[in-house]
Amino acid sequence: MKALTLRQPYAELMIQGKKTIEIRMWKTDFRGEFLVHSAKKTFERDCSKFGFDPNTMVTGKILGRVTLVDVKKYETVEEFNADFDKHKAEARWFRKPCYGFILENPKRIDTPIPARGSLTFFDLDI
Repeated sequence: MKALTLRQPYAELMIQGKKTIEIRMWKTDFRGEFLVHSAKKTFERDCSKFGFDPNTMVTGKILGRVTLVDVKKYETVEEFNADFDKHKAEARWFRKPCYGFILENPKRIDTPIPARGSLTFFDLDI
C-alpha cells in the first residue's frame, strides 16, 4: 500500500480530519487510500501552535489511513491562503506552483506501526 510521511503535528491533524489538504511542491496522478506516516522529527513550534505537546507526539510510525481524492494546483499566494483552514500551512511555504492533495475519510489505527518514511509516496507492506 502507498504511504506518505508528514512531520508532526500535521500527521496527527490529518488523522483527526482537521487537515484535509496536504501541500506538496510536486503533483501526483495517484488517487486512493494511503497510509499516514509520522516522521521522526517534529515541528515543535507548530505542535504548540495547534495545542499539542511536542514531547508526546507519536513519531516514526504509521498512524492510520486517508483517501486522496483530487489534487488542486495553487498559482497564487492568495489562493493558497484562502485554504489555510484546510491545509494549515503558512504563506512562507508557498512556492509557485504548489499542489494541494485533497483528502477524505481519515481512519486512525488502534496501535501505531513503526516504519521508515520517505519524501514522496512510497510502498509499504504491512
